[in-house]
Amino acid sequence: MGLDTQAISAVQFEADAVRIHGEPKLLLSASLFYFRIPRLLWKERMEQLKAYGYNSIDVYFPWNYHERREGEWDFCGERDVEAFLEAARDAGLWVIARPGPYICSEWDGGALPAYLLAQGIEIRQNDPVFLSRVAAWFDRIIPLLKAYQADEGGTVIAVQLDNELDFYDCMDPKGYIGALRDLVLAHGISVPLFACAGQGGLLQAAGIAEGVAPTCNFYPNDRDPEFEQKVLHYGGLMEELGYPLLVTETNRAHYLLRRLLGCGAKLLGPYLQVSGTDFGFTNATNNWGKPLAFMTSDYDFGGMISPEGHIREEAYEGRLLGRLIEAYGSKLAEAKATGAADENLILTGQWNNIAGPYALDLKDGGQLLFLTNLDDEDKELTIAGSDSFVLRGGRSLALPYQVPLAGWGLEGTLEQSTAELYYAKQTTSRRVLAFHTESAGQIQLSSEEIAAVESENCAADMQDGRLNIKFDGTSDAVCRINTRSGDILTIAIHDRVKALYMVEMDEEGLLHTCSSDVQPADKEQTEVTNWQLSSLNGAEPMTLPESRQSRTEAAYLEQNEIYRGYSWYEAAVSTDRANAAEGVLIQNGSDVISLYADGHYVGTTVPGGSSSYLPLKEGLTQGKLVARTEIWGHSNFDDSRLPGLKLNALKGLTGMTLVTRQHEMSRNWSVYRATDRTIRPELTAEADRKLWPIVNLGGWLSPDHPAFEYYRKSFIPGEQADSWILHFEGMQSTAKVFVDGKWAGDVGPFDPYLDLSGQLTAGQPAELAIFLERVIGLPAGRRAVMYEGVKAVNWVISGAEEPELSAHANAARSQSQVTELPVQLDAGQTAWLYSTIPNSDNGKGWRAAVSGSGLKLTVFLEGQIVGRIWTSGGEDRPVITGGNPQSVYLPGVWFNKKEGELAILLEAVDLAAPCRLDAIRLQPV
Repeated sequence: MGLDTQAISAVQFEADAVRIHGEPKLLLSASLFYFRIPRLLWKERMEQLKAYGYNSIDVYFPWNYHERREGEWDFCGERDVEAFLEAARDAGLWVIARPGPYICSEWDGGALPAYLLAQGIEIRQNDPVFLSRVAAWFDRIIPLLKAYQADEGGTVIAVQLDNELDFYDCMDPKGYIGALRDLVLAHGISVPLFACAGQGGLLQAAGIAEGVAPTCNFYPNDRDPEFEQKVLHYGGLMEELGYPLLVTETNRAHYLLRRLLGCGAKLLGPYLQVSGTDFGFTNATNNWGKPLAFMTSDYDFGGMISPEGHIREEAYEGRLLGRLIEAYGSKLAEAKATGAADENLILTGQWNNIAGPYALDLKDGGQLLFLTNLDDEDKELTIAGSDSFVLRGGRSLALPYQVPLAGWGLEGTLEQSTAELYYAKQTTSRRVLAFHTESAGQIQLSSEEIAAVESENCAADMQDGRLNIKFDGTSDAVCRINTRSGDILTIAIHDRVKALYMVEMDEEGLLHTCSSDVQPADKEQTEVTNWQLSSLNGAEPMTLPESRQSRTEAAYLEQNEIYRGYSWYEAAVSTDRANAAEGVLIQNGSDVISLYADGHYVGTTVPGGSSSYLPLKEGLTQGKLVARTEIWGHSNFDDSRLPGLKLNALKGLTGMTLVTRQHEMSRNWSVYRATDRTIRPELTAEADRKLWPIVNLGGWLSPDHPAFEYYRKSFIPGEQADSWILHFEGMQSTAKVFVDGKWAGDVGPFDPYLDLSGQLTAGQPAELAIFLERVIGLPAGRRAVMYEGVKAVNWVISGAEEPELSAHANAARSQSQVTELPVQLDAGQTAWLYSTIPNSDNGKGWRAAVSGSGLKLTVFLEGQIVGRIWTSGGEDRPVITGGNPQSVYLPGVWFNKKEGELAILLEAVDLAAPCRLDAIRLQPV
């Protein structure tokens, strides 16, 4: 299905293999993201990956990282894509490039620039306006990829189009993916193009567009007993389409990667083996919470390499798998999955809860048999008449079966082995094959070329051209085979731990191991003690007067060209109604909103794009409202359960209402029982309801499941109000609301507010109708209330990103005073906290752990945001996930002459408990 333009490529995706410059390659690929790692550490991370078995990297290229404002492009410094691609080429790593336009990756907005959202563009659709914006991005990024593609001396071997499109409601995936393909090809890309499916929807993700290979992302339970069947199904589909099975993303455990390998995958792409940091305001929000979650600045899912570059134990599993792949070479790269092994194989022992054996037919003969123990308990097994051996709990093995030795330059066959072959080395006349084991077992070879055998710590029995080697698994064993042609084959057998930590093996089969590079978790910590504090007025914007925009109405931040960081909404309400104030309703708020009334702190809320009511505890005499907002991040995933989780959701707020009265709306509704969800307009206003029963809202006891009901009552708006918002507290149903027979909007559990200001008129009676659809056993809600009040007016909106906040910190430092931790702030107070700290002794920086409660911290190192933290405490604190929520990485390469200036913005956001910063402790990297 490849286009002619790709027929001459140095890289070919064919049904049986991935071929690069004509050579079949099995790709073991790790995510390595330049935008989450300081530039001076790119080379180090690449070298680490190579050392631990990986031959490829996949890398996203975030559009909004390079176009921070429309038409303003940046590819310098930390954003130097060309330097990154050059480093990958020099390191000898193949690059799987993923330029979007959408990337997901728990990154702000999935990398879609926020100005697209402000312009109301139909994102991720076959839409000419959106595609014209994408073309501008591709005009910058694709030529860089072309310059480093494999056809032109680089190592870029494939380019992905969009990302997991099957999770999104794209109306024309074939047309959209085809349009992206044409944009890329127009820039001279000749390596293969692909589109990955996030939930198995190949048609929805790739459109099966010509010249675009569909690939799979799998995120199963690692011990799913039916996982192989699912993967083999997709492998069969790929073969029909003429493509290899490419797993572009999956979990990080090499246990699972072995299971994928046994299903014939030619690309193994565990996501995020190299962790990183979301520096600046690049975090995302998404649906990993209940449903809302804020992503930590620490971007770490427990992969092989930590954000600061520490090697973890899983890295040794990666090196072991990488060596196995290299040992079999092209035989494995061109292997074909056949599913469950031949039924004629004799299997005895404890095969319960063992996945397999699954057979992989190797090129030129023989098989690898993949066995996976899904239990934690060890299992004793025999296969094909072998001696019994133990498959440890939570292990997956690839055992050779009837594999010709010709691939290693010898005549004969490796008949079978209960130990895994993971290493091969050969010179002109000497060969070494290394196996690892965790129990006693045997290896059988057959060859007419065997002349003599010497063994150490194993029993070698030669009969009728068949050599049977038995070992006890407790000590290193070596069997040296002299052939009639004068060659020497050394069979080395040792335990799995030594295989994990092997550095090299000589021609005699002697093993050289190293100790683990895993860093101890209990490194000594140093508490920072030299602090200065500059207290601020939390209600005062941290922006310059000339940057403040006057508005007649509130508007989302993106509509004010504020795309990230902090912002302030200043507004006024009529003072003649201020004495009746009960609270403030924030409309369509997102992400973090801290409210001040006449300079007094009212509270902090996280509405998730919905509305939020905050009661006033102090009077309002001046009529001044200020809302400090923070864009934690645009959603990287499209989820309709909450307004703020839509991929096109905007941030900030759309209005504030000074609530002067709360109308109880739960009681005395007239109810009509309907038979289906078809709306009958006459029941929303015209039908006589005198004989309808009067009940509480949602209180009709119905046998229907689901139940469909009309509820109606009259409502008289207040004479002096101009704002009415209906709220269904604790709603667990869905409803359509009508005013005087006209539809006003829908409400549901995740957005239970509806603004009726456009439908109601002060002093004029109105007929309210609610068509309620509810599931029996779930309440319509605890309470319904109509918030009535006056709208805030005379809006002033301003924003501050990283440079403006850093400048504010520098300006405020002159008023700072020496302080000691712990520091306690009053609720609503803000402050800058400063310190000068030395770099760690090894120059690699620190992991800074924060202890405290009720605070938000934005941490700057040398003028750059290295992390944002929200300490525990407060009912409004959202789920915070994705990495370590209470620490930040301070890169040593960003220190200035062995010292680093810390500036930390503190925000006290808990009304109910003390807002304290107890300590910041540094652990050396």
